Amino acid sequence: MEQHRLLDRELNNLRDRLLLLGGATETALERTILALVERNSTTAREVLDGDSQIDRLEVEIDRLCIDVIALRQPAARDLRFVISVAKITPILERIADHACNIARATLDLNDEPELKTYVDLPDMGKHALSMLHAALDAFTSGDAARARQVIDRDDEIDETYNRLFHDLINMMVNEPGTVARATRLLLIAKHIERIADYVTDICELTVYMAEAAFIKHSK
Repeated sequence: MEQHRLLDRELNNLRDRLLLLGGATETALERTILALVERNSTTAREVLDGDSQIDRLEVEIDRLCIDVIALRQPAARDLRFVISVAKITPILERIADHACNIARATLDLNDEPELKTYVDLPDMGKHALSMLHAALDAFTSGDAARARQVIDRDDEIDETYNRLFHDLINMMVNEPGTVARATRLLLIAKHIERIADYVTDICELTVYMAEAAFIKHSK
């Protein structure tokens, strides 16, 4: 009985730490999108400054997962939960890295004249942020159905990215003076597209945790 109580306590702690990491990652993404839209270099630098906290949380959660598996030997759904947390943690850290890359590109763009406004780019970022929030909610509640719904939303991100890709390439061809700035915008769009892919990975792990079903690479 005591062993079971210890396991429950440690699993709850693990969940709390993951939610803290998820919240910090959401904030980083939200702030970097705001910095991009408002051309705010101060906000972009704040995103970069906050990355060390996310790195520390990743290391802490990784150690907690190892300790729980080694000392408590969880089984069935508890084990799937710990494995899922261990896999989701580096995914969140990578999403935060992409947010930092967007912030760096924003700082570079802010040193140059603004190109025409691309509504699709901030909308794409906000859509990815909404997906991340929903994915973390689905994981917290163990809601496999909601996780699958979030996965379906990735198609919209891909469509927007393809549209932006062609628009920006055309701009570079027709207006050579825009190449450097358009390239940075294209890289930002790619970062957002990758973030949405990582969110899909989180949702696939939620389905695994809840249903013991592997849906990665499935149609």
